[in-house]
Amino acid sequence: MKTYALHISVAQQIAIQIGKLGRFSFPPGHYVYVGSAKRNMDARIARHKSSKKKLRWHIDYLLNSPHAKIVEVILSEKGECELNQSIKGDVIVKGFGSSDCQSRCKSHLKFVSSSLRPPLG
Repeated sequence: MKTYALHISVAQQIAIQIGKLGRFSFPPGHYVYVGSAKRNMDARIARHKSSKKKLRWHIDYLLNSPHAKIVEVILSEKGECELNQSIKGDVIVKGFGSSDCQSRCKSHLKFVSSSLRPPLG
């Protein structure tokens, strides 16, 4: 299984409904979302970048906002939860992207910086 980290910039405060999780406010800044694909990683990444898609996963709801955009994609050979746990940040939405998590991660989306630029390192 291949994993990836989407580095996402949120340009201004947004409040959105995240599927059945509820309505949440996202402060402006930099976020990292960790996901995986069993096959066809390129198609998964292209789907995330597309503005025309059915809202299926938690990340789709965030990326559907005109104020959220993917600024970088990092591919990894680490396991999804291992990669997620290596990223320092705050959980804004408990259970975001981690409903099928085997390692009991609180969230696979982390708020990592109030800066709009990806953190170095």
